[in-house]
Amino acid sequence: MTSRLQEKYNNEVVNYLLEKFGYKNVMEVPKLEKVVINIGLGEAKDNPKLLESAINDLTLISGQKPVVTYAKKSIANFKLREGHKIGCKVTLRGQKMYDFLDKLMNVALPRVRDFRGIKPTAFDGRGNYALGLKEQLIFPEIEYDKVDAIRGMDIIIVTSANTDEEAKAFLEKMGMPFTK
Repeated sequence: MTSRLQEKYNNEVVNYLLEKFGYKNVMEVPKLEKVVINIGLGEAKDNPKLLESAINDLTLISGQKPVVTYAKKSIANFKLREGHKIGCKVTLRGQKMYDFLDKLMNVALPRVRDFRGIKPTAFDGRGNYALGLKEQLIFPEIEYDKVDAIRGMDIIIVTSANTDEEAKAFLEKMGMPFTK
């Protein structure tokens, strides 16, 4: 079973990118590799319940159980020791990745207050896009009454594109709402 986004990629996006960038082979056309969603909780070292609720929220949003992330180094100023639990992340691939992106672009982002589009400058130089959200409430699975704290999250979209220009054209054609 393929999603709307996958069908759009197979039908429109490949032909558009082949024509625009002059690829000689269909295998050169950029494609989505994975989507990583990360919630960083520095205060989780003091209150483990915060981490549990963040894991529950991320499970609802992504449809997959997240992995707990640990501190790599000790930092005295932050009262952080190596090995403390400081967040959670989930890596989506395949069907779940396409379903999540479809939900993000068509349902969640338009629910952001004063939304005019996302910044087209958040590429990393290798064709990957990073998006930061201030609250998890924009996703329809999260019930407002059951939220204990508003948490932000980072969403990294990893593509096989070689340059930012290719990745931007690819994501734009997939339906990502960039500002003009």
